[in-house]
Amino acid sequence: MTRTARSVLFLAAAAVFAAAFAAACAGLPDFGTRHHPYGARAVRAALDHRTANVVSAVNFDQRALDTLGEESILFGAVLGAVVLLRRARDEDRAAPEPGRVLPSTLLLGAGLLPVTVLVGAYVVAHGQLSPGGGFQGGVVLATGLHVAYVAADYRVLRRVRPLAFFSALDAVGAGAFTALGLAGLIAGAAYLQNVVPLGTFGTLSSAGLVPLVNAAVGVEVASGVIVLLAQFLDQAVEIASPDGNGADPAGSPGDDRDDRDDRDGDDDRDGDDGR
Repeated sequence: MTRTARSVLFLAAAAVFAAAFAAACAGLPDFGTRHHPYGARAVRAALDHRTANVVSAVNFDQRALDTLGEESILFGAVLGAVVLLRRARDEDRAAPEPGRVLPSTLLLGAGLLPVTVLVGAYVVAHGQLSPGGGFQGGVVLATGLHVAYVAADYRVLRRVRPLAFFSALDAVGAGAFTALGLAGLIAGAAYLQNVVPLGTFGTLSSAGLVPLVNAAVGVEVASGVIVLLAQFLDQAVEIASPDGNGADPAGSPGDDRDDRDDRDGDDDRDGDDGR
């Protein structure tokens, strides 16, 4: 296909999309009014399925299939990062040396790590009851583990973050979401339809399928973020390329400044010799 043909095809498709989008926007309710048909239907559907948090009802019940696609995008992004950032044959891995940490920073990190992990678990577990859910709680859980890196050093992070375990857990979380949708098909309903007993409104066991899907998302997001950050941290801390442009795990910012000072001194001496 020539460039002109591609341009014509794109403009034609863009014109059709623009016309359809404008027509759809024209049919939306007016802004600033008290009449919100979509919001009212979402709230009614959430209450019918005994879900106190309407946002979680929308994400994990009313449009659970869309959320499955979003989670799959995250899973694919993590998988792509693992493939692209894997250690090449000409790269070396060096063990990071311990860094100097202030006792106050270490004490603060030791206190924040369990609290952050606990808060993340709470946000995931109560996603069907209060603001939060698997996406938000999963990020908090991943952040909690990386407090060990901020407050201590990379070696401590590696001890509290077994990468093989979290890589497997990432796949388990993504697979669990997909498998939970089969409950609807087994019950003779639609895929990801909420057919699990709804329980009592306002309790952890309420909302039927919502807390189960929410937990699967929390596991996948937390594990995915941990694995994703691990790939970048490995490149920055442990991996060194043969041309010397990679990370220097044994070095420090002070070493870099010393190297620059040495080069500057050599340049000055060269200039003196030239004169």
